[in-house]
Amino acid sequence: MESIQVVPQAPTFTLPLAKVRSVYQLADVESKLGKLQHSDAREHDSLRNTYERMLERGPERFQMKPSGIPEMAPLYDALPNFTDVLDDVRRHVALSHDSTDGLEVTPMLLLGAPGIGKTHFARQMADLIGTGMNLVSMGSLTAGWLLSGSASQWKGAKPGKVFESLVDGQYANPVIVIDEIDKAASDAQYDPLGALYSLLEHDTACSFVDEFAEVPIDASQVLWITTANDARGIPNPILNRMNVFEIQPLTPAQARHIALRLYQAIRSSHDWGSRFDEAPSDDLLDKLATLVPREMRRALMAAFGNARLASRGLLQVDDLPRGAASKGRIGFVQ
Repeated sequence: MESIQVVPQAPTFTLPLAKVRSVYQLADVESKLGKLQHSDAREHDSLRNTYERMLERGPERFQMKPSGIPEMAPLYDALPNFTDVLDDVRRHVALSHDSTDGLEVTPMLLLGAPGIGKTHFARQMADLIGTGMNLVSMGSLTAGWLLSGSASQWKGAKPGKVFESLVDGQYANPVIVIDEIDKAASDAQYDPLGALYSLLEHDTACSFVDEFAEVPIDASQVLWITTANDARGIPNPILNRMNVFEIQPLTPAQARHIALRLYQAIRSSHDWGSRFDEAPSDDLLDKLATLVPREMRRALMAAFGNARLASRGLLQVDDLPRGAASKGRIGFVQ
């Protein structure tokens, strides 16, 4: 599942590479590989290749470090209903920017209605921090080992997402987004969220063991962002490990502002944009403001196309998809 960019990219600041950090011990890998040398069983080939890759890549990964407290006004402007979350990120940056520590952010849960922009916010944070985003969608997850890996003796076994992010990635503090965490299916035998009990605790995450490789991995620097529509589907022990932010719907004025920014971004990023007026009509902005952010871009792209077919440079409300044009103003904070 991919997130959809619903507002234009805000300018970001660059976090320089502060230092390198070892995310595993070579001796542990060499020991595991040595035990496999006495076995010619082909079923161990994947595990053997994993250990050899770990030795080849080495354990050191870059850890991003802020050089100062950034000017985040563009992000506050682009994400007006995420002010509390941005404040929290800024506080963590303030703690680390003039120290030898890398950036650490308390795991967070973004709680709010579908389409409100939670996954987009997570992508903006990954861009801001500069370590890339690893998205795990729980909405379609059926295997409990996706995060923690599956035991090597099982057919088709492989490492989990956390292991892959740290071993195959470049950074010791990547952003991992658990999307729709409240939709994770679980049973007594395979719990998709089971690994989070240790991963979200700094002390236990320092020596996280993937069930496939069975080598301790330092996952303590991972930046965790989870999203959910309803907190009732999340076990309390996991909720208690995160800062929970209830994301409010946009006010009509905020939604109108985002619609204007999105119109301008789409127009300026396409060659055909020059055929359209620099600013949309008030009527069009008012109608777009009735949509959740996720739907605005799709509606605008359809409207641009319809206006072009009609040889017009000014978008009209009737250019919007019929469903979007007929929606009323619902779900807003007054």
